Formats: sequence, C-alpha cells, structure tokens
Amino acid sequence: MFKWLEKNIPKIVIAPSFFAILVFVYGFIAWTAWISFTKSRLMPKYDIVGFIQYDRLFDSPRWEVALNNLFIFGFLFILIAMILGLIIAIFLDQRIRIEGFLRTIYLYPMALSLIVTGTAWKWILNPGLGIENVFKNWGFENFTFDWLVNPDYAIYTVVIAGVWQASGFVMALFLAGLRSVDQEIIKAAKVDGVPTTKIYTAIIIPSMAPIFLSAFIVLAHLAIKSFDLVIALTGGGPGYATDLPATYMYTMAFSRGDLGQAASSAIIMMIVIFSVVVPYLYSELRNKNDQ
Repeated sequence: MFKWLEKNIPKIVIAPSFFAILVFVYGFIAWTAWISFTKSRLMPKYDIVGFIQYDRLFDSPRWEVALNNLFIFGFLFILIAMILGLIIAIFLDQRIRIEGFLRTIYLYPMALSLIVTGTAWKWILNPGLGIENVFKNWGFENFTFDWLVNPDYAIYTVVIAGVWQASGFVMALFLAGLRSVDQEIIKAAKVDGVPTTKIYTAIIIPSMAPIFLSAFIVLAHLAIKSFDLVIALTGGGPGYATDLPATYMYTMAFSRGDLGQAASSAIIMMIVIFSVVVPYLYSELRNKNDQ
C-alpha cells in the first residue's frame, strides 16, 4: 500500500487540478462551441441548427466595428510597443549608471492591473481634467485633445494606454536578448572598425529573431483578448466606437442576453488566437526535435 502510494503520489496531487482544468476550461470551451451552433438567446438551447449565429455575427455592424478596431489596435499596439521596447532596450544596453533605476521605471506599468491603467489614462485624457485642461490653463485656449470622446479617434487612446503598459515588458525581453548575444563577435566587429549602429542592425538585432517572435506572440495574444483596458478607459464608447471582440462578447452575454452571439464571437476569438499561437508552438517543438 505504501509503495503504491509513494509511486502514485504525484498523480494523486495533480489529479484535482487536472480534473478542474478538464471541466472548467476544456469543458466550457466545448459547451461554448455547442451553444454557438444553436438558437440560444437569453437562455441556452441545445438543438443544433447550423451556422445561424455566425451568419448573424458577420452581418452585425457592431461586430464589423469590433474587428476593424482589433486590426487598428493590434497593429499599432504591437508595432509601437516593439519599436519603443527595442529603443529603450538598446539605450539601457549601453550600461549607463542609472540603468537599474530606469529599468524599474519602465517595468513599473507591468505591475499595474489593466483596470488601474485604464482608469489612470481616462483621467489623463479626459478633456475636462487631463492634458487638454492643463494646456488651456497654461494659456493655450485653442488647444484640443478630445480623442477620448471622439468616435473617430477613441480607439487610439486605447493604443496609447496599451503601449504604455506593455512596452516595459517588451524592453525587458529585448534587453535580455541583447545581453545574451556573444560578446566575442561584437568585440571582433569593433576591432574591425564596424560602427556601433551597424553592429546592432547587422549582427545583434538579426540574431534576436526568436525573441522578436516571442514578443509578437505575447503582444498579439494581449491584443486579441483585450477587455479590462477598454472597459476601464472607454467602456467601449463613445457608443460602441472602441468595441473589441472581447467587449462585444461580454456585451452580448451580459447586457443583451444573447448567448448565441456571445458564444460565436468567443469561438472566433479562440480561432484567431490559435492561428497565432499554434504555428509558433509547432515551430518551437520542431526546432527542439531538430536539435
């Protein structure tokens, strides 16, 4: 008995967690997929009727806005965060005296929840309280910065807040990558008279391709499932001008009482995330097997 227990103790310890994940993660994913093929509205129905919910979803102007916003937010969020993170990482890689202090400042936003970030930037960008009000008090009466309440520009305020929080994380990834480059190659290049700019563009940055890919995967995942930041910053408004798929799904499920639409939008989000993550995991596993 004791030998059997000693042999199987790891399985016994893991079993509750495994069962919970099986039921509350994969079980609910399967349930959501099933609901997306039914006529469920306020209450779930279980008679499969086909792709009716998906037809409704892609005919919805609000879903179209959410997809367009996801493209705008995702593209700018990933691009700016990676560029800014790389620039800061290169700056810190010069081993300046206050590197530790600056690194802490840049990483600090990652310690905050997205709700806190959204609320803080809501105050900063509020025309009556934040940047616009400050400049007007300084005497610039014609200065306006009303992006937060302008339907055409509100999505860009989400980009600003998202980049502010994520760029420090990207910086940390890139800084670790810069510090892992073989210093002998860099020293040899300097001996040969290669300029520092050329060393970074031709030697260091190309060797960091796997880190760029990892940063892209993480940022893409954050962009696709963004919810807290939008809710805290704009609430999806003005109107539904800053809706993203995650906020659309929440609205359909808890405000509109349309479980079928919520489920179909959730499945589309899952497919998009899988289309980003699965190729990355496949390439990583293949590279490990080749080694």
